[in-house]
Amino acid sequence: MTHPLIPQVTDLATPIAEELGLEVVGVVFQTNKQPPVLRVDIRNLAADTSLDDCERMSRALEEQLDATELIAESYVLEVSSPGIGRELTTDREFVSFKGFSVQLKTYAPYEGQKEWHGQLQGRDEEAIYLNQKGRAIAIPRSLVAKVQLEEQS
Repeated sequence: MTHPLIPQVTDLATPIAEELGLEVVGVVFQTNKQPPVLRVDIRNLAADTSLDDCERMSRALEEQLDATELIAESYVLEVSSPGIGRELTTDREFVSFKGFSVQLKTYAPYEGQKEWHGQLQGRDEEAIYLNQKGRAIAIPRSLVAKVQLEEQS
């Protein structure tokens, strides 16, 4: 279940990130920790996301969070890059990572297997498309449990 503050934090963080040439790709508020942890994942739109990008975003976002008093209790702010191994969920991510190596897992076997590896070609309403050594594969979206980036070897 998503924490009710996530949309407000996202709305606050998005223009800050855009000013810095960054994109907010995820926000999580972990209230099961003491103090709670607000994690904001960012991506640099022009280059690899650096520690400097995370620091700049952290300073700017912290200032705005403090000014708006959106979160009343004490918390820890973590700004990071999602990195390799992250799950792809949005249409934008499926476009951005076209051609990247991914691992796809299905809820039930499809053509005899539940795990697929290949180059991401895209997705539409019906399927997620992979290229597996020159062979095009369309896996029905209704069967897909998870798609995540793989380490490049």
